[in-house]
Amino acid sequence: MIDRYQTEAMAEIWSERNKFQKWLDVEIAVCWGWADEGVIPREVCAEIEEKANFSISRIQEIEDKVNHDMIAFVSNVAENVGPSGRYLHLGLTSSDVLDTASSLLLKESLSVILGKLKTLSLKLLVLASEHKYTPCVGRTHGIHAEPTTFGLKLLNWHSQIQRDQDRILDAMEQISFGKLSGAVGTYAHCPPSLEERVCSRLGLKPDPVATQVIQRDRHSHVLNTLALLGCSLERFAVEIRHLQRTEVLEVLEPFGSEQKGSSAMPHKKNPIVSERITGMSRLLRSYAIAAMENVALWHERDISHSSAERIILPDACLALDYMIFIFSNVMRGLQVYPENMKTNI
Repeated sequence: MIDRYQTEAMAEIWSERNKFQKWLDVEIAVCWGWADEGVIPREVCAEIEEKANFSISRIQEIEDKVNHDMIAFVSNVAENVGPSGRYLHLGLTSSDVLDTASSLLLKESLSVILGKLKTLSLKLLVLASEHKYTPCVGRTHGIHAEPTTFGLKLLNWHSQIQRDQDRILDAMEQISFGKLSGAVGTYAHCPPSLEERVCSRLGLKPDPVATQVIQRDRHSHVLNTLALLGCSLERFAVEIRHLQRTEVLEVLEPFGSEQKGSSAMPHKKNPIVSERITGMSRLLRSYAIAAMENVALWHERDISHSSAERIILPDACLALDYMIFIFSNVMRGLQVYPENMKTNI
């Protein structure tokens, strides 16, 4: 049975409310940055932080008129703040907030994925130890080759997940950058010192050389890392699918006592979860391609990346989080048949 609550943390990260909250976190951090620069009175910043709030329905109402989500957001927050709302968004362009907030969302998402990977890695290591001396057929080209052990097969998976963890850590490092360099990235309205203060407050680093946006090779690196992790899970899932075939039957996915395999043939035990992982991995690779297409923007920026990222960033994180979750369930309940392995030898 799938415990859907296990995937709610990632869903909350990419919720509309959390997206706007991250935008608000950036805006408030900028106000405090200006206060440190001596531009905004500190008591005004305290008032803004106390009163700043937003209503999703009100933002949508304003956006229907102005056709600009950031203007709608800032307008709604300013309504709640009152006269001091005039200090919001001071010196910023929309991408300063959007890109810095996106870095926060991706960093948070990667942290969740990393935590689940560590749990999965430990489970694989335990299973590998349990089956250290469980002999099975090694296959090359799908054909019987030399004997190996099922534990060695699982240890190989564990090793690959370790590399995936390293790649996730590197992706977190690559995306942990913000930018507040304003229109076309010239710092004409925001000094670099403000950017440093704000990024430090948010747990990010200033992008050393941005244009009007953070360059999309960073986001592409994240999406390619997620897609490669999806490839790892698919590789393991394909192995389970092969080993679950009737004529092999060396392992079996967990199968509920009331579960049915087919409307026409309910006796069947099909590897549906592993097949689901295979299909979703294909989706992740398509998102990685879209992310790479986003790298080549016109001049200092265009907006062609935006519509794609509204889909691929949350979707990739949500899909992979779910894939790790269901594959972990498979490994927890995997039925292993050592006698069938010996028979096949």
